Amino acid sequence: MSNSFFLKGDICWSASPHSLHTIEGGFLLCKDGKSGGVFSEVPKAYEAVPVKDFSGKLIIPGLTDLHIHAPQFAFRALGMDMELLEWLNTHTFPEETKYRDLDYARKAYGLFVDDIKKGPNTRLCVYATIHVPATLLLMDMLEESGLVSFVGKVNMDRNSPDSLREDDSAAATRQWLESFSKGRGGGRGPYKNTAAILTPRFTPSCTDGLMKSLAEIQKKGGLPLQSHLSENLKEIEWVKELCPASENYGAAYADLGLMDGPTIMAHCVWSDKKEMELLAEKNVYIAHCPQSNTNLSSGIAPIRRFMERGIPVGLGSDVAGGSNTSIFRAVSDAIAVSKLRQVLVAPDEKALTLEEAFYLGTAGGGAFFGKLSGTDFGAAGSFDEGWDFDALVIDEGNLADTVGRSIRERLERAVYLSDDRHIAGKYVRGVPL
Repeated sequence: MSNSFFLKGDICWSASPHSLHTIEGGFLLCKDGKSGGVFSEVPKAYEAVPVKDFSGKLIIPGLTDLHIHAPQFAFRALGMDMELLEWLNTHTFPEETKYRDLDYARKAYGLFVDDIKKGPNTRLCVYATIHVPATLLLMDMLEESGLVSFVGKVNMDRNSPDSLREDDSAAATRQWLESFSKGRGGGRGPYKNTAAILTPRFTPSCTDGLMKSLAEIQKKGGLPLQSHLSENLKEIEWVKELCPASENYGAAYADLGLMDGPTIMAHCVWSDKKEMELLAEKNVYIAHCPQSNTNLSSGIAPIRRFMERGIPVGLGSDVAGGSNTSIFRAVSDAIAVSKLRQVLVAPDEKALTLEEAFYLGTAGGGAFFGKLSGTDFGAAGSFDEGWDFDALVIDEGNLADTVGRSIRERLERAVYLSDDRHIAGKYVRGVPL
């Protein structure tokens, strides 16, 4: 076993949304980049395997960000007093135009990748821009970081600034995929941790012809797809005007064949019963982005209802709609907004628990990287045997306290209080970063 070792420490992980497994002073086995399970003592069969001792520290799975815009990192925390459509025109589109300049892209994407590498996220689904060279550059940089990611060249051919409107977005997408298939720039070999994901920005920015072409590309290549759905009320009204024959926003995608493969839809704040039935039927993954939905006045997504219907859900930062890249923040915000939803909107919907929100940020989102994604990536976010070995070691030593705490209590404090300074170890597929 060339990449096998134990991590010793106080181990905590989710096997389901409603359960939290904890072992104090336990041993977590990495077996050739996969989890070999958690043990209270080193089994005799593995006595020769080295042990990395993190006694007294918290060991949890790596976090997954199912929805983040890399080119928006440079202006995060700006325009947070605006709603979605105004914010896009004021901040997002002018910034994304800059990525036609590779020197600018290299500088800005370098800041983005460095931030993610230092933080608690080990996997991410990323939006780039319409620009093929800059998107390939971002994929190269993420590959070199050791993080596991899906990256998408964005599609936009209508209702966009002239600088971001593509004459033939489908052709540009095929060019990007062909270049990606040849491997990393400069002949540095194939991509191992980075894969392509089709990325129509959203219905208002993509013509029906483009959407049909992307559906054909997806079907032919078996690629996953990501986009936005039912985020904002004004956006939804716009979609009704653009797609009067579709029953709802979700149907505007499905009617053109865009939910027939592995699909992530971000937000789904205003999904009604019919749209939920469609999402369940198509097994669409939802990326819940609570901070962004608050910052941009979008609303509170009905996560409890999605979970009750068996619709898979993970968490997203949605930078720069969200201003924090750490999915710890998304975990805490998911709990907070679910409380507001229960009080203000739906008293029959129980607020999310720590166990449930932590599951969404780990195994919930990380499961998309398994068979559902259509790639060779393994699922991550759990320490159950066979999952990819993505792990974080959290040193809570300088989080002031007066008494000893249970592992669950320490996890809760880490979710709400920890930052990059508390990460004492980070492993992706068993490789330390």
